[in-house]
Amino acid sequence: MAPTGNRSRTRNLPEPRGHGLHLVPWDPASRADTQAWLRGNQDPEFRRWNTPLRTVTDLAEARESLRARARAAVEGTAVSFRITDADSGTTLGHIGVNEIKPVLGTARVGYWVLPESRGRGVATRALLLTTRWAFAELGLHRLELDHAVGHAVSCRVAERCGFRYEGTLRGAAFEAGRHDAFRDAHLHARLATDPEPADP
Repeated sequence: MAPTGNRSRTRNLPEPRGHGLHLVPWDPASRADTQAWLRGNQDPEFRRWNTPLRTVTDLAEARESLRARARAAVEGTAVSFRITDADSGTTLGHIGVNEIKPVLGTARVGYWVLPESRGRGVATRALLLTTRWAFAELGLHRLELDHAVGHAVSCRVAERCGFRYEGTLRGAAFEAGRHDAFRDAHLHARLATDPEPADP
């Protein structure tokens, strides 16, 4: 089912819960959220595989980045979740549904996990949860996920979550730390009609 104009708005929808996680919107007014966002964006492993158009180097930039994401949620073009432990509320990472196109019923998903939370299946659990939420609450038909070639961990997460490998996108991502050079990316995607993968 294609999303309607109202359903394309991402505010006031149920927050995803399950697999020991609770996904909550980032709060630009929260110092703790801003600090976690800054840490995630400055993490060397994040920067190895991701080169944002605008780098986040201090708390002011982190706060403005979160404000931009909050505006996107109001506009219905994206939704960003802070991945938290369902019991403690501890921040584990980030996952977002981006570039939402209601007419086509498509979007792109991306995520990162803080260093101390890696190796616990956080990305896999969060991606499964977010995918189900996006299909059910946003009425999407197709979710895409891409990552720089060589990022084996992201490849495994995508495959475990039912995102089939569809090919290599040539020169589709920035090289690490550069906006004047490009590298290839793997494209994965999942349709709402694809079989549901096993729970972790």
